[in-house]
Amino acid sequence: MSIVIPAHNEARVLGRLLDGLLEGAAPGELDIVVVPNGCTDGTARVAAAYGAAVRVVESREASKAAALRLGDAAARGFPRLYVDADVELRTGDVRALAAALDRPGVRAAAPARRLDMTGRAWPVRSYYRVWTRLPEVRRGLFGRGVVGVTRAGHDRLAALPGVIADDLASSLAFAAGERTVVGTAHVTVHPPRTLGDLLRRRERAAAGVEQLERAGLDQPGGSARTRPADLAALVRREPLLAPHVGVFLAVAVIARARRSRRRGDYSQWQRDESSRA
Repeated sequence: MSIVIPAHNEARVLGRLLDGLLEGAAPGELDIVVVPNGCTDGTARVAAAYGAAVRVVESREASKAAALRLGDAAARGFPRLYVDADVELRTGDVRALAAALDRPGVRAAAPARRLDMTGRAWPVRSYYRVWTRLPEVRRGLFGRGVVGVTRAGHDRLAALPGVIADDLASSLAFAAGERTVVGTAHVTVHPPRTLGDLLRRRERAAAGVEQLERAGLDQPGGSARTRPADLAALVRREPLLAPHVGVFLAVAVIARARRSRRRGDYSQWQRDESSRA
């Protein structure tokens, strides 16, 4: 099984991920390829410190899309995982994903997410109380930092253009029956720490959705846009969520208003550095 990790200035968190991936792995079980791209820190040195367990393919270009292509070219096996450097994933989770991808008809898989809300501001906690309950968020592969594919699934992803919302594009490339969220595999995701961090991340998400829609890609997985009916259904089921839905809507409106000032510009990624603290 190959694991491709694009990494742009991830020296602070890359070791955390690699430790988890390798802690229970047998020698040669995992083919891990780290692609430091456009780095100005010690990302490549952190990866190289793991010796033969991790292969390092450096690129001067700061581009996740280009880094994924380089990692793909170097990777040796299937199924194949694409993992963001700022999440936490362990050997057992990788094995559970591999088992799921071996099922007939499954072409893409992702782990269940665990959000580390330690030290997060109350608006961030409030926002995610709603976000994690949305139907598409629960069943989609995006927002997890990990996507695994079979060889056939890889061929479909390889045909996609490089976009900001690469995890969303990967999720929507597969119909519901072709993708699965694996409950026995878990990834720890580190959300934004402050309201400002959250707004920057949501502004980037809005840009990603806009870019995907403008590209006119075939999306067997439908749309991941939040519908008013989804929010209304949440409040009917859980009336105590009403104030949190208000926070969720306020964040969405502000992020889209900020995004509208740069509509059509996909060069500013609004990376959230707080998840790397």
